[in-house]
Amino acid sequence: MSDSPASGSLSDGFRAVARRMREAAREALAPWDVTPSQARALGTMLRLGPLRLGDLAEHLRIAPRSATEVVDALEGRGLVERTPDPADRRATLVVPTERGRETGEAIRAARAAESESVFRELSEEDRAELARILRALAR
Repeated sequence: MSDSPASGSLSDGFRAVARRMREAAREALAPWDVTPSQARALGTMLRLGPLRLGDLAEHLRIAPRSATEVVDALEGRGLVERTPDPADRRATLVVPTERGRETGEAIRAARAAESESVFRELSEEDRAELARILRALAR
């Protein structure tokens, strides 16, 4: 079978790797009982700091209603809290709690290990080339 896009082998291979990464991510997140969406939201807040729900939704590229559901779940687990925005009393910020920061850091480490397990078969040169290709495709 050829590797041309028309043959489907590239897309089949890409889907197989994506599936493998999703499965590895689920396993990596299992100890904290969080969904990939919740982990992404928590990671985004750890990187960017307190955010309004709309800003979080924009960064995650999800609907504001979906961001509300994700934050509600994180808040229910004690990982984030809503606080008044000091710049605008009418607005609310979502902030990771201490437990949320600890959990987010642990998740980040587990995800890095999970990623390493998927890509460990590649040489550094192959990893750099794959990263270049993925950046080009993501544009």
